Amino acid sequence: MSLLRMVRLPPVKPQQLLLPSAPPVCAARRTVIQGEYRRPGQPKDDTPAWMKIKFDFSKGVEGIKKHFMLLRREFLDRWVGPEGKPIIEHMLEQNRLIWEFRGPESLEEWTVSSDREIGGQSEVYLKLGRNSNTCFLYGTLCSTPPKDGETRYSGYCSMRSKQQLASFDRKKHFDWSSFNTLHLRIRGDGRPWMINIAAETYFSHQKDDVYSYFLYTRGGPYWQEVKIPFSKFFLTHRGRIQDNQHPLWLDKVNTIGFTLGDKADGPFQLEIDYVGVCKDYAHTEDFAYEVYKRNPEV
Repeated sequence: MSLLRMVRLPPVKPQQLLLPSAPPVCAARRTVIQGEYRRPGQPKDDTPAWMKIKFDFSKGVEGIKKHFMLLRREFLDRWVGPEGKPIIEHMLEQNRLIWEFRGPESLEEWTVSSDREIGGQSEVYLKLGRNSNTCFLYGTLCSTPPKDGETRYSGYCSMRSKQQLASFDRKKHFDWSSFNTLHLRIRGDGRPWMINIAAETYFSHQKDDVYSYFLYTRGGPYWQEVKIPFSKFFLTHRGRIQDNQHPLWLDKVNTIGFTLGDKADGPFQLEIDYVGVCKDYAHTEDFAYEVYKRNPEV
């Protein structure tokens, strides 16, 4: 009998032959990151969307009339020219007035918000200026974070234009492709503001992409003419500057906004006469920031 048969080895369990299982790779899910903001401590709203709809017959009839009037206007404007202007006027246009404040109805195109939505203490208000010819944005900034145990930063106030809608609640975009400069007439109190322009995106995870640039006010009683080239705007996502920069798409602009968050607690005010765009032939810059090539040429 051989020596191998005489020596009895202990039985080997099958699980001992297997390598220790590696922990599962946990990749960050972008859908979770891109979820809607919910204030810390508040429960999640799981109410179905159909239960939030208010069924009102009279409101429905008024909505149908409104949408068919908008649809009729869209067809008539296309016969006349782009945006209801003659084609020759559209081709030679060098300045375009987008927003001006000449009455209470002009304020309905804008909305204001502050850190009160997350439990902060800042206050912001919007009203017409003297003689009802300007927009007056004022309030108080407070950078004290809410005492919820999770929010660490606070202190912002903003004013943003509403998304324009065409017939049947379709998005209506601004086409500024024939212009290269943003033109403002403002009167501030010396604080720096952030101008934010939101354009239409192709993917859902880009819905918070915003192009931003700084607006420095002088303060004092005199009006200030500000011209900012669109090539100076840089891409941000939820307040964070992105490494992959690219120019602003001017053919599908949705909204524009003004945000204050300079961490200087106290009252503020900003008066706006109009917001427009213009064509500056002396400005030839395509994009002010470095754009990296994914596959550089050899």
